[in-house]
Amino acid sequence: MENQQSGNEYFEKVVQVNRVSKKTQGGDKRSLSVLVVVGDRKGKVGVGLGKGADVQTAVRKATTIAKKHLISISLKDNRTINHTIFIKRGAAKIILRPAAPGRGIIAGGAVRVVVEAAGISDIVSKVIGTSNKASNVYATLEGLKKLKPLQMNRVGTKKQEEIKISKV
Repeated sequence: MENQQSGNEYFEKVVQVNRVSKKTQGGDKRSLSVLVVVGDRKGKVGVGLGKGADVQTAVRKATTIAKKHLISISLKDNRTINHTIFIKRGAAKIILRPAAPGRGIIAGGAVRVVVEAAGISDIVSKVIGTSNKASNVYATLEGLKKLKPLQMNRVGTKKQEEIKISKV
């Protein structure tokens, strides 16, 4: 279920819909739990978990929560991540690696949705731990939070140091 409205600048994707049931004195209370990933495809991505009596209410709540909790990530050449990341969160273990230009998104279900919403176009990933979509989405988001910003002028400073040494 992909939502791309003309007035909405965010990419929204429903990752998981769960039926939840709770035993109460008057009988069973049933509701739905929905996991949504939201991103602007320019380096911002967020995840929200909404609960409601019907799917539309739950999706609306999850989207609102995801938009409130957007994180910014730095991209290398606006296409891939800066360095390799290994993240373990709960039972989920995920490896994210930068890829060469034109390689595309090589990632499984839940990781692919988060990466697409963030605007990463070249990446290689592997899910090692659990197959639980919610755990994998949260672990991927945690890994993207730990990305170090790209350091500029690193090569320039080395050359300046070499020039200073050669003059002395």
